[in-house]
Amino acid sequence: MTPFTVAVEGLATDVRLPDGDGPFPAVLIRTPYDRGRHGAELRGWAHRGFAALVQDVRGRHASPGEWHPYEDEAADGAAAVHWIRGQSWSDGQVVAVGASYAAHCALAVALDAPTDARPDAVIAAVPALGPAETAREPSGVERLLARAGWWAAHGDRPDSDESALGKALAADPGLLTHLPLTGLPERLGRSLPSWPGLWRHRERGRLVSAAGRAGMPLLAVGGHHDHFTDDTVALWRRWGGPSARLLLGPWGHGLVAEPGPDAEAAHRVSLGELYVRWARRALAGDLGPGHRGAAGLGGSLLWMPADTEGEPRTQNVRLLHGSSFTADPERPVSSEDLAVTTDGHPDRCLLVTPPLPRPLDVVGPAEVRLRATAHTPSADWAVRLVAITPAGVAQRLAVGVVRRDEPPGRGAEFTVGLGRIARRLAAGTRLRLEIAGHHFPAHARNPHTGDAPVTATRLLPSRREVDAGSVALRLSVLRSRPTPTDPAQEILR
Repeated sequence: MTPFTVAVEGLATDVRLPDGDGPFPAVLIRTPYDRGRHGAELRGWAHRGFAALVQDVRGRHASPGEWHPYEDEAADGAAAVHWIRGQSWSDGQVVAVGASYAAHCALAVALDAPTDARPDAVIAAVPALGPAETAREPSGVERLLARAGWWAAHGDRPDSDESALGKALAADPGLLTHLPLTGLPERLGRSLPSWPGLWRHRERGRLVSAAGRAGMPLLAVGGHHDHFTDDTVALWRRWGGPSARLLLGPWGHGLVAEPGPDAEAAHRVSLGELYVRWARRALAGDLGPGHRGAAGLGGSLLWMPADTEGEPRTQNVRLLHGSSFTADPERPVSSEDLAVTTDGHPDRCLLVTPPLPRPLDVVGPAEVRLRATAHTPSADWAVRLVAITPAGVAQRLAVGVVRRDEPPGRGAEFTVGLGRIARRLAAGTRLRLEIAGHHFPAHARNPHTGDAPVTATRLLPSRREVDAGSVALRLSVLRSRPTPTDPAQEILR
């Protein structure tokens, strides 16, 4: 059937119905990224028997109103679900679907809308759970580059310019070094009134907490190289509906369109086909109860059950360079460059493991425990774990950043979480551990003055000491080869 456009509570909505008389189950996508991009997706759903709808969220593209990220999605999503269920072509069943911010929209209507306006199933891919989860690490450290790019592209405007930050950086490569960071909109040459307010959001976990009361099936999809991997897993684990499924591959935020360096041919998945098959079973009540799923093991051809996790094991590390170093925010350690040098005055502490005597399957959370000292009242400790392959190629494995406020010169013992890893490391691989004071521009620079990084106007160098003998790299290591599984079978049973 020819697609048509309607205004649902004033919001622009494209509808494509399957051939035939119906009634049909419906798929609802609500997005700030232009509903026109989803034409092929709508055709795919309709061809497989679903009424497919995509809606521009309030204040974006063809939908009127003011754009306030994360504020109106439960109410507007509820209105869309009510409207769908009132149509003659609808059988009353609705699947809320989305990726990134659109996944937030799907989860908001599933968890925050009135009970009679909630969907019957949810597909949430690389979910942006809320402003605090997207803007900050679990430790509270600001994710600068990703948020600057998103706000420059989409913030406080009805349309998008996804190249906005790239063009600004081309004109001024030091754009993100100018202080204060709250002045970024002026340097971009456009109004972004919501930018300073973004950084006032600190409370994480609201949607994950609400997930325990969910009443419908969930399919959560993520990537081990995505910013939101831990959020995706937490959502799946907490979900209280009749079933929850997780698909986690060696992918970035673009999922199969953005494979990681450890992705193999076996990790290519037809997500669209899998979504359709899962939605049919979810609406029919044919999914088994409980939490199941599959995770791809990077660097291998294997998929494992999603709950596979190794046992904590401490890896021996030896100091290469920099047990004493200076974290200078004027010359921060780059998040973009994996090259390091041991010449000159150190800007980080470098440690390395011996070459692995045999392949190692690392599956689960990683962390570093250490004792260290900063001679400034506030200090970030950024830890980067890099695999050096037998061929000498550096590959990023994990990053973690924590903020510590201690009296200057007082040593402290603490742990830096590195998130989840699912990777087979070849025999001969060495692991390089970098302990630094900054990871810029991915994360905002701590100015070391005690002022907030987004409002600071003054920077101070911070002298650091790391007790190299105290550094313990803890990985989750499988004691035996993982049990292989088929991802489609795990998701659909």
